[in-house]
Amino acid sequence: MPTYGVLDVVYGRYAGILAMNILVIIGHQHQGSFCHAITSTAIEELEAAGHEVVFHDLYAEGFDPILPHEEIPAGTELEPALQKHVDEVSAADGYLIVHPNWWGQPPAILKGWLDRVIRQGTAYKFGPNGVIGLLTGKKALVLTTSNTPRDAELELYGDPLENLWKACVFNFCGVDDFHRRNFESVVMSTPEQRAEWLDDVRKIVEERFPASA
Repeated sequence: MPTYGVLDVVYGRYAGILAMNILVIIGHQHQGSFCHAITSTAIEELEAAGHEVVFHDLYAEGFDPILPHEEIPAGTELEPALQKHVDEVSAADGYLIVHPNWWGQPPAILKGWLDRVIRQGTAYKFGPNGVIGLLTGKKALVLTTSNTPRDAELELYGDPLENLWKACVFNFCGVDDFHRRNFESVVMSTPEQRAEWLDDVRKIVEERFPASA
């Protein structure tokens, strides 16, 4: 019978897969929301694939989104709870973000998480030729919901969330392996359609974070 070392256990080789560490963040105030259904479905799929999930429901945890001025400089000593979030970003192999579209933006609590956690010196730094992303080699998946029909969203607003997450956040921090899916219109959807969307969530998560032999 083969024996396994610590690294074999950590990386899931005992199970024939290469396990990943996935940081899952949801920013939605209502536990019964479709965003929460998306998140639960995604976590089930990740765990079924053998991945380790680190999960934060920002509203349920009462995350403080306010960025104090003295917290901004790189290298600042942070309170332990916030430092834990920062360390989890560094340790993750992939990111899954779930939230509704509020005025073309994430809810304030999630924007505050970005402000306080995606920090200079951890997620990016400034070099002589500009910004250097420090999260290279990682994957990001953003799943959003909205009530505006897709055609109207693109025609009227140009999908600002795509630009925010892809270019302004993840590409900026060195994450080029990015995918986003929006589910719309939630307010006009039927239970059958939402069930189909959750099947889509399972497929997307499986494709983005597969259980590798």
